[in-house]
Amino acid sequence: MPDEEVKPNLNQASTQDAQLAAESIASGEEKAPTVDFDADYAAAQQFSVSEVDRTGKGTAAAEAATAPQQKTSQPQETKTQTQSTGNPDDFLESAKEVGNSQTGGANNVTDDLVQKALEKGERKN
Repeated sequence: MPDEEVKPNLNQASTQDAQLAAESIASGEEKAPTVDFDADYAAAQQFSVSEVDRTGKGTAAAEAATAPQQKTSQPQETKTQTQSTGNPDDFLESAKEVGNSQTGGANNVTDDLVQKALEKGERKN
């Protein structure tokens, strides 16, 4: 891309200095600056990667800087086995515990509702 001349717009000048510069360029007192986008882009590419990152030292430094300072334990998997008793009284007791839960469990479960559910379940079998 060839050099492009900057054409200042007096209406878009955000500061007094910018407005004075735009007026000077418009009157011919100063030459308008030119911009070489290709050269600027190439220069920006040089700055985008540091000298350390061009060697293996950059990777080692990054790993050292982000390495955990404390050791963490590995989680252990635990297995919980429940035994099905087939006794409806066990379910009623469990439902009472859930109904009284302070963690926001189902608070509107009553013994009557559980009994109705059990009866309906028995009828279908």
